[in-house]
Amino acid sequence: MAPIIPYACQHERMGTVFEVPTARGPARVHVEGGPGRATLVLGHGAGGGVTAPDLVAVRAAALTAGLQVVLVEQPYRVAGRRAPAPAAHLDESWTTVVGALVRRGPLVVGGRSSGGRVACRTAHATGADAVVCLAFPLVPPRAARPTTRAPELDAVRLPVLVVQGARDRFGMPSGTETRDVVVVEGDHSLNTDPDAVASCVTAFLRRVLSLG
Repeated sequence: MAPIIPYACQHERMGTVFEVPTARGPARVHVEGGPGRATLVLGHGAGGGVTAPDLVAVRAAALTAGLQVVLVEQPYRVAGRRAPAPAAHLDESWTTVVGALVRRGPLVVGGRSSGGRVACRTAHATGADAVVCLAFPLVPPRAARPTTRAPELDAVRLPVLVVQGARDRFGMPSGTETRDVVVVEGDHSLNTDPDAVASCVTAFLRRVLSLG
C-alpha cells in the first residue's frame, strides 16, 4: 500500500487534500466526510478536473446521504498537463490510489467521461461494489472506423449506473439487467441540470447500498 502524504494545502473547499505516490507521479486526493456507511471515489474527465459541475453536485449529494467522498486527480493533471496519460497509466494510478485509501464499508467507484472508463476497467481490481459513470464516452471522437467502448461497460459484473445527457455526441449506452442508464437533459458536459444528475446518483446509491 502506498503511503499517503499530506499535500501542502490541507483544508481546501473540497475537504482534506493528500498526495498519493504512484508509479506515474503523485496523484492528488480530496477526501471529505469521515469513514461512514460507504465510500464513493470519483475521477475526472480527460481534459477537466474535479470541479466539474456534475462531480461537485454528486459529491454534495453523497455527503448528505452520509457517504465518505473521495475525488481523485490523476498524476498528469497534478503535473499540469491537459493531455491525458495512456489508459494503462491511468488505470495503474487509480488502482494505487484506491488501494491506499483508509475506508470501511462498501466501495463505489466512478467518474465523469474518462474517469468512468477508468473505474469500469479497474472495478474488480479495486474491489468495488458498484460503479457510477457520468457521461460515459461510448464512441471515441474522430475514430477512423466505427468502434465502441461498450466492452468496458459490459466487462463490469457489478451494479452500474450510467447518467447520460440526451444530446451527448459520444453516444448512448444501453441498459442491462445490472446496468441502469438514465438520460437527463443536456450534452456530454452534463452542465444543464447537475442537480438532476445528483438525484439519479443518490437514488442508485440508496438502492445498491440499502441506505435508509
